[in-house]
Amino acid sequence: MRRYRSIAALQRENAVCRRCLDAGHPIVPPPVVAGDGRQRAYLYGLAPGATEASVGRPWQGRAGRTLRRWLQMDEQRFEAAFYRASVTRCYPGPVESGRGDRAATAEERRLCAWWTTEELRLLDPALVVTVGAIPAQRLLGARRLADAVGKSFLLGDAVVVPLPHPSGASGWVNVPANRARLGKALTHVRRELARLADEEEVVAPPGEAG
Repeated sequence: MRRYRSIAALQRENAVCRRCLDAGHPIVPPPVVAGDGRQRAYLYGLAPGATEASVGRPWQGRAGRTLRRWLQMDEQRFEAAFYRASVTRCYPGPVESGRGDRAATAEERRLCAWWTTEELRLLDPALVVTVGAIPAQRLLGARRLADAVGKSFLLGDAVVVPLPHPSGASGWVNVPANRARLGKALTHVRRELARLADEEEVVAPPGEAG
């Protein structure tokens, strides 16, 4: 696989990727990724939905609004803080019944994996937030959300904080013990974002006396 010299170069090639289409998978391009390389936090979801595919930006639907509410961030702060990517980059398309989104196959996830590997190498983020079971499994090997949410992990030098998926279709957060895990996880994320903000705060040096 090709190694990229910059995030901009990676994004240019990702934007025209046809690996899944050429393999016969019924995805709906183009890939949906957002960030310019200045973000020190990496948000790793599962796949864009139909809303994200239509507007070309991640986390624009109901799940995105819930995620921002969890994080206590408006959209501007959210987008400034996080480089936003996913396990599979294109909308997988609807299920055959037309009700809901199709789950990407293991092969589709494998075909997309190199983009994540290269992004993490180039960005070298200080914080990684996984959203949902499969992203946590891909990066951490977590078998169950309950084993991961509420804890912090290390991936190289990055702090990794897993979250459940904020989809209204998931009942995971309705379990009291899981809500407590989510609360701990969100505290971890907010603490790490505050630490990054403190590190990035620039104090102008005093001027020299004339």
